[in-house]
Amino acid sequence: MADFVIVGILIILIIIGIRSGAKHLKGEGGCCGGGSSVKMKRKKLKQVVKQRTVMIEGMTCEHCKSRVESRLNALDGVSARVNLKKKTAVVSMEKDVADEVIQKAIENAGYEVVNFV
Repeated sequence: MADFVIVGILIILIIIGIRSGAKHLKGEGGCCGGGSSVKMKRKKLKQVVKQRTVMIEGMTCEHCKSRVESRLNALDGVSARVNLKKKTAVVSMEKDVADEVIQKAIENAGYEVVNFV
């Protein structure tokens, strides 16, 4: 009888693990400490003078997206919108900010800059 209870518990845990893994692979789960309901407040700029799109690798969930956005938005004169599905960040600037500064902010968040478009 105890064997059936243990097997039942293991089946339930496996089902939960598979569902969680599927959400993670779709970018919907909280893989690195955050949940899927993380919302970032948009940073508004007075006047956009330059805009760059950055290709980013390593983001897998909404928490990853939030980390990148918050690091970029912390830069003076920069506002960013990250698209998790496309693995890109559109970076708007009200003054010229060097690509190296943007890249360093993303890499300090734990992600890899692939390319600037």
